[in-house]
Amino acid sequence: MGELLLRIAREAIASAFGLAPEIDKEALTAKYPELGKEQATFVTLTIDGRLRGCIGSIVPHRPLIDDLVANARAAAFEDPRFAPLTREEFEKADIEVSLLTVPQPLEYEDVEDLRRKIVPGRDGVILQLDGRQATFLPQVWEELNDFDLFFAHLCQKAGLPQNCLAYHPQIYTYRVEKFRECEGAGCGSE
Repeated sequence: MGELLLRIAREAIASAFGLAPEIDKEALTAKYPELGKEQATFVTLTIDGRLRGCIGSIVPHRPLIDDLVANARAAAFEDPRFAPLTREEFEKADIEVSLLTVPQPLEYEDVEDLRRKIVPGRDGVILQLDGRQATFLPQVWEELNDFDLFFAHLCQKAGLPQNCLAYHPQIYTYRVEKFRECEGAGCGSE
């Protein structure tokens, strides 16, 4: 399944450059019915290990194939942190596709209780406070592997003060199954 998802994501971007035909969603869904089930995805692009675009859906709201194609193109061309991907960059870009579980609310008493309940590396986190929201995929723990640092950056991403946990935001957690393009050992799903 992972190879198929990665191929669809790459072809979705390639077709925008005129390097591949438009994806025949109907034919793919007929051959792989799981592509027709509602599923939330994130697509992450990196070049030489550095982030180049990451866009996704937090909750399932459309068929997997539609979500994947839309998020692949959005990661390449609509991530507000980056200029649109160039054809030259596309040739060097690596793609990672994450399939998300449905987010679940996490009840907690205080920051220390939250610290005990969050599992770094496993939990993706959605933070909501005062009409603002942000999420980090579980993969972000690889770079921000300290609880305080992780949440300070997540608060900032939501446009909130770094200490926003003091205001008891709503927290949701989810997990991902991720697939990435790579060579050698350790490739595939995780």
